[in-house]
Amino acid sequence: MNSLALPTRRDEAWRYSDLDAVKSVWPIAPATQIAVAPGETAYHHLLQDAADTDVAIHDYVITVADGASCHFHILNSGGRLGRVTLDVTLGDGAHFELGGAIIGGGSQTLEIVTTVTHAKPNATSVQTIRSILGQTATGSYLGKIAVARDAQKTDAAQSVKAMLLDRTATANAKPELEIYADDVKCAHGATVGELDKAALFYMASRGMEPAVAQTLLLRSFIAGVFDTVADESVRETLETAALARLEKLA
Repeated sequence: MNSLALPTRRDEAWRYSDLDAVKSVWPIAPATQIAVAPGETAYHHLLQDAADTDVAIHDYVITVADGASCHFHILNSGGRLGRVTLDVTLGDGAHFELGGAIIGGGSQTLEIVTTVTHAKPNATSVQTIRSILGQTATGSYLGKIAVARDAQKTDAAQSVKAMLLDRTATANAKPELEIYADDVKCAHGATVGELDKAALFYMASRGMEPAVAQTLLLRSFIAGVFDTVADESVRETLETAALARLEKLA
C-alpha cells in the first residue's frame, strides 16, 4: 500500500478514490502500527476533519492478540480526499469492533477501507458504517472479511448504510467475504437511500424548520455509531463534530 508505485484503478482498494489528490501527496507515510496484547482491551478513535483543500490519508495496521479486544471509531468528514484504511488481524478468541461515519458534501471524496483477517478460531468482529453525502460528494466503504482455513467458530458482521441528500452524490458500498473455514457465521448487508420525505413533511406540518427537521433525521441515521466509545469526552467530541458537519449539509 505504501510502495513507491502510485495506485491505479486496477487496484480494487483504490477504484473509487481521487487519484489526482493521491498523486499530490504520494508516497504516503508508513501505516500506524497498533498491537493489542493478549487479554487486553484497547480503544482508539480518529476524527478526520482536515481542511477542505487538504488530502488526508490515514493507514493503520492492527494486530489483536489471543483473547484481546480492540474498539475503533472513525468520523471521516474532512479534506478534498479523506481516506482511512484498517488492516486488522485477529488472534484466537479476539474481538474487533469498528464504528465509522462518513459525512461529506461539495466535491469531497471520503473513504473507509478495511481488511479484517480472522487468522485463528473463535474470533469475532463487527463493523458498522453510516454515510451521509450531499452535492457531488463521493463516499465509499470497501470492507473485506477474510477467514483463514483453521479459523473455525468465526463470527463476523458488516452493516453498511448510506444516505444521499442529492442525486448527484455517490455512495459506494462493497462488503466482501473470503471464507476458507466451514464452521463460521458471517453476515453483511448494504443499503443506499434518500431522506424520508414523508417524515420531513410530518415534521414541517408540526412547525419545525426544514433544516432542523433534516438535521434531526440525519442525526438519528448515524445514531449508535459512537455508542461504544468508552471515554465520554471522546464520544462527545465525535458526536459534536458530526452534528456540526450535518448542520452544514442541511
